[in-house]
Amino acid sequence: MFWEIENELNFMNAENQLDQLKKFTVVVADSGDFATLKQFAPRDATTNPSLILKAAQMPEYKFLVDKAIVDNKAKASGKELLPLVMDDLLILFGMEILKIVPGRVSTETDANMSFDTDALVAKGRKFISLYEAQGIPRERVLIKIASTWEGIRAAEILQREGINCNLTLLFSLAQAVACAEAKVKLISPFVGRIMDWYKAKEKKDFAPAEDPGVISVKEIYSYYKKFGHSTEVMGASFRNVGEIQELAGCDLLTISPQLLGELQKSNAPLPRKLSPEIARESKIEKLPLDEKKFRWLLNENAMATEKTSEGIRLFNADAKKLEQVIAAKL
Repeated sequence: MFWEIENELNFMNAENQLDQLKKFTVVVADSGDFATLKQFAPRDATTNPSLILKAAQMPEYKFLVDKAIVDNKAKASGKELLPLVMDDLLILFGMEILKIVPGRVSTETDANMSFDTDALVAKGRKFISLYEAQGIPRERVLIKIASTWEGIRAAEILQREGINCNLTLLFSLAQAVACAEAKVKLISPFVGRIMDWYKAKEKKDFAPAEDPGVISVKEIYSYYKKFGHSTEVMGASFRNVGEIQELAGCDLLTISPQLLGELQKSNAPLPRKLSPEIARESKIEKLPLDEKKFRWLLNENAMATEKTSEGIRLFNADAKKLEQVIAAKL
């Protein structure tokens, strides 16, 4: 009887999996919803056009939309007004998020600029200037850019100017290596979307340890640690808690509110699976890379090619929907 009571008390006092994960991985909330950020206390937060579209239509965030419109109507009109409102809206969401999280917020560049290095550089500089005008230091902002060759080159330029970047829509080692060599601050390999592609192709489910997305992030993490790259690896786009558990120990993981909730409800042990020490012992070989090799390897990887293109299209579609929502209010 005594042992049963003691075991029950131990279980009640045990840390939940979210708290365990935070001991060796920086937890990032994949959300633009402020209530979620307060509930799970992540260090950083990421946004994208899909998340901002959803949040901008919620009544509790109407004040941000109204502010972006009112502020910019005093500066511009006609066709010039909407782009200014859109940029300001992203910054206003980012500023509200930074009132809650102690770390950084990722603000995404326009998807339709994904193959235009100059435009991406200009947009990154503009976002930082807008944040800095509101008293937000650039160290607290990550500029999100798709992991195209042109996007990586834009990030390389921005990084040299002290503007940190988050390279998103990343699905392959070639993209990851190019980002590391460009000295990008952080990358976001998309675990779940990789798994989606293989699940559809092979018509089967995958156990977490055999999940192609999990395997891809482990490979990237091992490469970075073995060859001394400082670029941070942030696993993203999770489909289930099992994927997160398999990547415990990754530099950062950005997690949806639903999965954060599942982690918080479980008191089961969460062992560390990734570490720099283990990674440095891996057999992975160095990958020589230039533009021709990058484009060839990406072309040969049907999954990475298709998912990068699809991601850009989907983010652009949601950005257009957001523009329509805002335009109707002007």
